[in-house]
Amino acid sequence: MASDLVEVAFKGNRTGIYTNPIGFTLKTSDYVIVTAERGEDSGVVIALGRVVTLKEIEAEPPQLMRLATPADVEKLKNNRNEEEKAFEVCKEKIVKHNLNMKLVDVEYQFDRNKLTFYFTSDQRVDFRQLVRDLAAKYRTRIELRQIGVRDEAKRIGGYGTCGYKLCCNTFMREFETITTQYAKEQLLPMNPSKLSGVCGRLKCCLAFEKVFYISELEKYPEVDQTIRTPVGEGIVDKVDIFHGTIYVRYPNDELEKYTLEELRKTEA
Repeated sequence: MASDLVEVAFKGNRTGIYTNPIGFTLKTSDYVIVTAERGEDSGVVIALGRVVTLKEIEAEPPQLMRLATPADVEKLKNNRNEEEKAFEVCKEKIVKHNLNMKLVDVEYQFDRNKLTFYFTSDQRVDFRQLVRDLAAKYRTRIELRQIGVRDEAKRIGGYGTCGYKLCCNTFMREFETITTQYAKEQLLPMNPSKLSGVCGRLKCCLAFEKVFYISELEKYPEVDQTIRTPVGEGIVDKVDIFHGTIYVRYPNDELEKYTLEELRKTEA
């Protein structure tokens, strides 16, 4: 079905929204050629129509040019092979120039009018000589782009402690700012090794159930709050929203478990 707006994914989960002025009949997983800065780029359709219009679009999207031909797909594969070679060349030159940077990924624009090197670094890097060396070798426009560690994980991929592929590398398109408050609201222990993802930052999944936890915890007394129980006053030691129970500690240090309904009857 023809669509006015199309979302296209490129290497490293980079995405963009494009118009479809000619009205090509598209479906997800189709390879397409799109307009890019000073040339053409190629990617895969991941969303169409109304789903795309619901996204926040700040500027007039560029245009989708055409469906990719088998020859285009073959060229894209060749680009990927050349990117692997360029990765090794760049790593050698980084060592040669003694630069404090970690190369993450390399990406050719489809028409090879641009070659982008993605890297991470803890400090500002003077890579001007590196750019000159790379430009002399590849005879195209060279761009070195510094990214964060979360973007590094998104581009490279991997598996989380849950055993599944990283969310940022599969379905997430944008990052949300995650703070330790998210963990506190979910009554999680402040253990950095448990709360951090492979990127070293707080896990993105802490945001997925945040609204659920907040709405559920509103029904319960707060931890350390003094409450009335069937046998007297005690202090809330722990709340278990999944089993609907509250653990109360008494002055003699005994711990008792109650359901939310039992405590409500006591208050009544």
